[in-house]
Amino acid sequence: MDTLRIVRFVGKPVIFLLCLLPAALVITDAFELTGRLGANPVEEILDRFGNWGLRMIMITLAVTPLRRITGWNWLTRFRRMLGLFVFFYILMHFLTWLILDQGILMSAILEDLTERPFIMIGFAALLLLTALAATSTNAMRRRLRRRWQTLHNAVYLIAMLGVWHYWWQVKKDITEPLIYAVVLAVLLGARLWWRWNKS
Repeated sequence: MDTLRIVRFVGKPVIFLLCLLPAALVITDAFELTGRLGANPVEEILDRFGNWGLRMIMITLAVTPLRRITGWNWLTRFRRMLGLFVFFYILMHFLTWLILDQGILMSAILEDLTERPFIMIGFAALLLLTALAATSTNAMRRRLRRRWQTLHNAVYLIAMLGVWHYWWQVKKDITEPLIYAVVLAVLLGARLWWRWNKS
C-alpha cells in the first residue's frame, strides 16, 4: 500500500478521531464518566472549546513548515480537515457562550459586548472562519480560482485575532496567551523567511 492510500484509509480516520476526542471528553465529563467540569461547568466548556480552537489553528498552520522541513508532502492531505476542526471548535466556543452563558438573551449579549470588547474580536475571527469553511471544497476552489487563495490567506489574520481575543480575555496571568503568541510568531516568521529567501 503506497503512502497516499495509507494517509487516506488509515491516517485520516485516526487524525479525525484524535481531533474529535476533546469534544467527546466534554460530553463524557459532563456526565462524569471520564472526569468533571468543575464548579463552573459553562466556563470550563468555554475554555476547553476556545483553547482547542487555538490549538487546532496552530496545528493547521504547522502543516506547511513541517512539510518543508521533512519533505513529507502527504501532510497537506490533512490540512483541510484540520482547518474544519478549527471552525468546529471555535463555533462550539461561540455557541456555548451564546446559549449556555448568555441564554440567547439580547440584553445580556449586548451588555457582555459592551463590557468585554474582546468578544467582538472573537466574533470577527468566527465570521472569517465561516467564510473559509464555506469555501473549503474543491468545487469552490475551482469556482473562485485566484480569489480562493486570497480568501484563505485570512487564516493568518484569524490566528492573530484568536490570540488577541485570548490575551484580552485574561486579566492577570498572560502565560498561556503568550505561549500561543510565540508559537504563532514562529510559524508566521518561518513563512516570511522562506518567502524572503525565495525572492
